Amino acid sequence: MVATVLFVSSGPEPGDHAPTVVCSDTDNTGLTADVDADGHLDELRDPGLSGKVSVLFSRADDRVEVGVGEAIGVWPKVRGLLTPDLETRGTFGDFDGDGYLDLALFHSQKDIGDSPRPNLLVHEVRYGPLARDLSGSRSGTIRVQNSRFVAAVRATDENQDGRAELHVFQSVGDGGYKHYVGRQEDGGVTLSEADTDYYSSGDWDRLQPGWSDFGTCVYTTPEGTPSVRKSPWMSRPDQE
Repeated sequence: MVATVLFVSSGPEPGDHAPTVVCSDTDNTGLTADVDADGHLDELRDPGLSGKVSVLFSRADDRVEVGVGEAIGVWPKVRGLLTPDLETRGTFGDFDGDGYLDLALFHSQKDIGDSPRPNLLVHEVRYGPLARDLSGSRSGTIRVQNSRFVAAVRATDENQDGRAELHVFQSVGDGGYKHYVGRQEDGGVTLSEADTDYYSSGDWDRLQPGWSDFGTCVYTTPEGTPSVRKSPWMSRPDQE
C-alpha cells in the first residue's frame, strides 16, 4: 500500500502598492487595473462576457497570463476527479469597496442534456489584492440559493457606490438561466434573485453596461490629445 502526500505551498504573495485606477475598454470586455498591487497595471479580458476571464500580469521584465480556470485550489481539483463536465467561471470587481479588485469564483457541473445537475464545488470570493495565481490573503463565501451550473458571471457598479454588484446566471434546465445579483454582506457576497426575465445561452450581453460602469480608459496620444483605446490588452493608460 503506497501513501500519497500532497504538499501545498503558500504560493506567490501580492504586493502592497496602494489601489490604482480601474477602467474598462469601450466594448465592455476588458479591464485595466493593478490586480496584484505591485505598482504595474495588469490587463483582464472576458471576450464572451461569460466569466472565462484571463489576466495578463505585467512587470518590468516579464508578462504572465493566468485564467480563472487555473485558480481552482488543490482540494476542489481532487474532489472533482470523479466528477465529469466541471467548468469554472469568475469575474473581477471591487465587492468590498477597498479599491482593490476581488475575484468571484465558481466551479460547477454542466447540465446533462436539458437537465441541470446540482453540483457546485466552489462558490467563493477572494479579496484583493490578489497574487499572480489569483489567490487572496482572505476569502469569503458566495451565498447561493441553489447549487446548479453557473454558466456566466459578471460584475457591475450601477449605483456608483464603489462596491461592485455580482451577477450570476445559473441553469434552470431546458436551455434557460436564472439571474441572481450579489452584494457584499457579512464577510462574503449574498445572492438574491433578480427581477428580470430568463436568459438563454450566450445572451449575457443583455446585461448592460457591466465593466464599463468602472469608467472607460482614456489615453493620451503623443500629440497630447485625448484618445480612447478599444481594447486594453496590449497597451497602457496614461497615469497622469
